[in-house]
Amino acid sequence: MADKSGAAQGAKNAKSASKADKAGAQDTQARDDKFVQDVADMDDYARWYQDVVYKADMADLSPVRGCMVIRPYGYALWENMVRGMDDRIKATGHENLYFPLFIPYSFLMKEAEHVEGFAPEVALVTRVGSEELEEPLVVRPTSETVIGYMYAQWVHSYRDLPLLYNQWCNVVRWEKRTRPFLRTSEFLWQEGHTVHRTEEEAEAETLLILNDVYQDFVEKELAIPVIPGRKSESEKFAGALRTYSIEAMMGDGKALQAATSHNLGQNFARSFGIEFQDADGQVKTAWTTSWGASTRLIGALIMAHGDANGLRMPPHVAPTQAIIVPIWRKDEERETVAALVAEVETALRKAGVRVKADWREERPGWKYNEWELRGVPVRIEIGPRDAATGQVTLVPRTDRSAKEAVATSAVAERIPALLEEIQQTLYAQALAFRQSRTYQAADYAAFKELMADKSKQGFVEAWWCGDAVCEAQIKAETQATIRNLPIEHPALPAGAVCVHCGKPAAEWAIFAKAY
Repeated sequence: MADKSGAAQGAKNAKSASKADKAGAQDTQARDDKFVQDVADMDDYARWYQDVVYKADMADLSPVRGCMVIRPYGYALWENMVRGMDDRIKATGHENLYFPLFIPYSFLMKEAEHVEGFAPEVALVTRVGSEELEEPLVVRPTSETVIGYMYAQWVHSYRDLPLLYNQWCNVVRWEKRTRPFLRTSEFLWQEGHTVHRTEEEAEAETLLILNDVYQDFVEKELAIPVIPGRKSESEKFAGALRTYSIEAMMGDGKALQAATSHNLGQNFARSFGIEFQDADGQVKTAWTTSWGASTRLIGALIMAHGDANGLRMPPHVAPTQAIIVPIWRKDEERETVAALVAEVETALRKAGVRVKADWREERPGWKYNEWELRGVPVRIEIGPRDAATGQVTLVPRTDRSAKEAVATSAVAERIPALLEEIQQTLYAQALAFRQSRTYQAADYAAFKELMADKSKQGFVEAWWCGDAVCEAQIKAETQATIRNLPIEHPALPAGAVCVHCGKPAAEWAIFAKAY
């Protein structure tokens, strides 16, 4: 009886201890999951986006309204983006330079369409110390005017052409409604400005940048599929002859203009006297282009790939491609684990992987959730058992259930391959989502129904008559705009009519609600 009673008491004590352990484990798990719990549900997409930006330490609020502080993690991502775009820009024969932040106000007045387009967003400097300036200075919203002025000093002969220049800088547009990365009063970008002999050369330049720089970069490095096309007359850049864009679909089905390329025609050249003596001896007006992409691409990356747990970074641009999480309890275990961590870290760095080890005094589960929130592509778990067996555990951010054990000797080969798999997975998932949310509307009733259904929010392809009045009516009635007129589009069939007004169709257009 005594043995039976003792066994019963032991079982009771074990059960109590098990309950206590379970309760403690639940408390610990709750703390470990805190990062994810603090991120709003994706049904509240605007709140989810803000939570991810701030909780993943991408950016912080600034004391200046509408501006943001880009934190080291966000800035490291931007630096990787800059390298990817800058390499492509230079590979197409362009050179970098820099122009001043301040532009004489009279310069903007020389190009009427340009002034009208930017007037609500322009910030002016009218006073320096106690002195009123004779002429206000515009804080750069874009640089066509000041660059046009300088180009007129540099261009004299057809032998001076083309001018193929680009600058990386900040610009200021005093936005009324702001959102980090997507729309801020000050942001970082690149702006290219070129000068050419003919319209054909300017058009070729505009499309070269659109396709070989922007589309190639966004799809291959950011893993975001885009649609290149021409903007409607109502949506083109102020003062441009033609504007082209690449349009991307975000995780809520809305569109985002990821980059633009403008054939400026001769408008700015005439305003600033950019003329050259051609080979036939005649003095002619030059043709110019401008094109730009900004920190808005960071917002695009977040919204195109993010999930309920936070960011999912494409490996090509991720600040940290692999995070090592050491696991230990006793000091002697820590030493053994540390030796293997150092070995793996060194091997991966030699293989060109951006890797770091997280030695903070936090539980592994807490670290897992934080690095998932930050979107690091691969987590490497190394504990005492791994050290004993000479292997590590890999967990891809795209599928946490797809854990795999890899021998230490094979890590430097497996991780780069896994990173490329993740890169391709992100692109494939984004493309599949866009395809699932792209519709065709044969009539306006179907068009309005699609635009009103938030659960189906996406791109609607339809024939359009090309009339700006019709375009404005669609926007007023549905909040949808023409994102662009795709370069690749179906042939115009006989009898095709505009989705809105029923008049003969002229263009195949992509309509969407947009950021």
